[in-house]
Amino acid sequence: MYTNEYKLKESICEIGRRVYSKGFAAANDGNISIRLNDKELLCTPTMVSKGYMKPEDICKVDYEGKQISGIRKRSSEILLHLSVYKNRPDVNGVVHCHPPHATAFAVAHEPIPKAILPEVEVFLGEVPTAIYVTPGGQKFADSIIPYVKDCNTILLANHGTITFGPDLEKAYFNTEIIDAYCRILILSRQLGRVNYFTEKETSELLELKKKLGYDDVRFKNSNCELRGENCFNEGYTKFHPEHVAFPVAEQDAWINAKSSPGNNNLDIDALVKKITDQVMAALKGSHA
Repeated sequence: MYTNEYKLKESICEIGRRVYSKGFAAANDGNISIRLNDKELLCTPTMVSKGYMKPEDICKVDYEGKQISGIRKRSSEILLHLSVYKNRPDVNGVVHCHPPHATAFAVAHEPIPKAILPEVEVFLGEVPTAIYVTPGGQKFADSIIPYVKDCNTILLANHGTITFGPDLEKAYFNTEIIDAYCRILILSRQLGRVNYFTEKETSELLELKKKLGYDDVRFKNSNCELRGENCFNEGYTKFHPEHVAFPVAEQDAWINAKSSPGNNNLDIDALVKKITDQVMAALKGSHA
């Protein structure tokens, strides 16, 4: 598929500079890879800052993670990338790093809410959170396998993100999108109010997504909710993070208030109190 390895190595270095300049990977954090062919991958070396890599630093590995060439040692987390490539023949680029706002959600085990921003619905869709496993080994790499076929962005609990796409730049753009979205969510929560799309508005966005040729787990599974609970909570793994900062009950409360006849001046304080009471009641029930 690809013939000029040097140019591909240059593209990995360029994405590395973007990751580092955005603050998505401190010090030597993060790793990047490109599918070279059906037997080999190019990947970043371990213990080298992603902002200062040179093409000659890039390693070549096989589909078992064994290093084939390169003057530096390959990333210790290449097995994580291989979990994507082996299960998604359409994917040719993978980025793993620690974007601060998205990683905050991963640390809090707060599921990514949906039905809020059009761009996120179209380009990302559902975002699962994989259970925490000590990084580096096969068990860590296996933690994302249940989700890989149905998304392009995954939160790694207490760790960071992994994003992937048909080429490396699109894989990286998914990292930018998820971190920007999480930052907007945190800022909007600080303002005190988050408005959600209605079922109809969400359906319209998904129809647009389908026309643009993007896939979505909600197209495949009729049991998935367009809004509300994360589709990855059932039938994937036993790890089901619960909404706390962005409770599902909040969505219906806002939608009901928004659609009530003659209710153009919402009693915000009363609504916030109602939502808070529902959240506290849910929390008490979960610890009973």
